[in-house]
Amino acid sequence: MRVVLEVTFRMGGVSYRGYRWEDDALVFKFERLGDAFIQVLSTRKVEEDVERMPGRVIVELKTKEGGKVFEAEEVEGIYRAMEP
Repeated sequence: MRVVLEVTFRMGGVSYRGYRWEDDALVFKFERLGDAFIQVLSTRKVEEDVERMPGRVIVELKTKEGGKVFEAEEVEGIYRAMEP
């Protein structure tokens, strides 16, 4: 099955690093590790073929300061999230 994630980040410079399963949660991994970034909303769309339907979809953003974890909501078959 194909899972589509659209996530809006508060700054540019975000790279997609794949996904992993944690029980029934599908975790999409992103990182922003540089020193200077454009402070503008940027949206990334990721599509992955996975073996089963996720119970929930999580976005994990790794940064130099540590990171953030937030959940995506399903809207009309697409999971959407925004960086807090």
